Amino acid sequence: MTTPTTGTAPQTNPWVALWVLCLGFFMILVDTTIVAVAQPAILTGLNTGIDNVIWVTSAYLLAYAVPLLVTGRLGDRFGPKNLYIGGLIVFTLASLWCGLSGSIEMLIAARAVQGVGAAMITPQTMAVITRIFPKDKRGTAMGVWGAVAGVATLVGPLLGGVLVDSLGWEWIFFINIPVGIVAVVLAVKFVPTLPTNEHTFDILGVVLSAVGLFFLVFGIQEGQKHSWNAWIWTSIIFGIAVFAAFVYWQARNKNEPLVPLGLFKDRNFSISNIAIGTMGFAMSGMMLPVMLFLQSGTGLSPTRAALTFVPMAILTGALAPVVGKQVDKVHPRYIAGTGLFLLAIALVWLTTVMTPSAPIWQLILPVGVMGVANAMIWAPLGATATRNLPLSQAGAGSGVYNTTRMFGSVLGSAGIGVLMQNRIAAELPVQASGAGAEIQSGRVPAMIADGFSSALAQSLYLPAAVLLLGAIACAFYARPAFGEHAGMAAEKAAPAKVVAGP
Repeated sequence: MTTPTTGTAPQTNPWVALWVLCLGFFMILVDTTIVAVAQPAILTGLNTGIDNVIWVTSAYLLAYAVPLLVTGRLGDRFGPKNLYIGGLIVFTLASLWCGLSGSIEMLIAARAVQGVGAAMITPQTMAVITRIFPKDKRGTAMGVWGAVAGVATLVGPLLGGVLVDSLGWEWIFFINIPVGIVAVVLAVKFVPTLPTNEHTFDILGVVLSAVGLFFLVFGIQEGQKHSWNAWIWTSIIFGIAVFAAFVYWQARNKNEPLVPLGLFKDRNFSISNIAIGTMGFAMSGMMLPVMLFLQSGTGLSPTRAALTFVPMAILTGALAPVVGKQVDKVHPRYIAGTGLFLLAIALVWLTTVMTPSAPIWQLILPVGVMGVANAMIWAPLGATATRNLPLSQAGAGSGVYNTTRMFGSVLGSAGIGVLMQNRIAAELPVQASGAGAEIQSGRVPAMIADGFSSALAQSLYLPAAVLLLGAIACAFYARPAFGEHAGMAAEKAAPAKVVAGP
């Protein structure tokens, strides 16, 4: 049942609303990438170890991924504007908490709350854009929305490097406070109030997915630290069993399951989810070892380490529009599959030049190839995922697709942490017990620099291997029907009328 919202203010300009929504979206994306640059500084500032600092990212990703499937429906029920503003407030207050954290445990807890705020924000941006723009303008609007992600990948590391170098790691979180306040004020004024819809909520599904993912990630991430003892394996097996129960419940739930399993009957949707899961795994998994190498292995400052990734961001931004024009003409296996394969090759290439004495230009070359690969992956996967779905299922398909990407990111963060600790222990057998303390003091001593850098390089083989699985999956894409979206013909109604005001 739909309950329209009333009001008397004039209709909102959708382009103004789009830019306001992009501000909040930009903030949470920057905060995802900005932390990677600051992780070595957090190691030092909070006197902790690699196994703990990985939880700073994993806690955020876990709390971001699990609610995504339900926060979109909460937006439908209570209004996307209300959920968006609520998410901004939660995220901004959690950022203040992060910056004031005096221990690694407090920072991890604050990052988890940040993740909840991000999960409230993300689905609302897409939902509002879809509903306030006519169908002939949605592509352009979504292009602007997608470009924000590309800009954030450049701004996040650079801003993080400058803030860490000049003010300290705390300021990567404090910077969100004025941005969040401005975003809330603008959202109240310019984001339209939209009609709401009644929904039933799969509470059991939320609980099962959260519990299963937590115990799985906890077991993987803490395994090396606790020598893979019995209770670690119990945690992993229990997580897998709960996930199996989650899938069973989704199949049995006849109301509104979190994941409508019927979506996976479409081959291209299933393959796109596999591919984006591997991409999320790789992007999350590669950042910590590379940033640790650049700062602790070679002695670069956070700012200079971040500048190393500028070619990737520039090439992705420049080539993405070119690739986007080919998405409706070329078979997705040729673009997305090639991109995933190329990204895997770039990571392997990077492992060969990750030595303490490597000149910067040798590192920049594979990073530039990553930029080309990125441009070939995101748009083809996103467009192919929902192309064959009817419009009535496009929203649910988009939610599942984005959640799969976040689940991949969570597992990538946990998996790379395990492998890094394992390889450091193997490459530095004598100093392994004290390696964490050496890392905290900045650049590692020359006597262990080669082994330390080699350990970090070897850990990149994991995301490279996972990307190859995604590339293989893309080989099984069916050629989609290009042109008009499969469900577009059924869309006759004009977009919902929008009303300004709170």
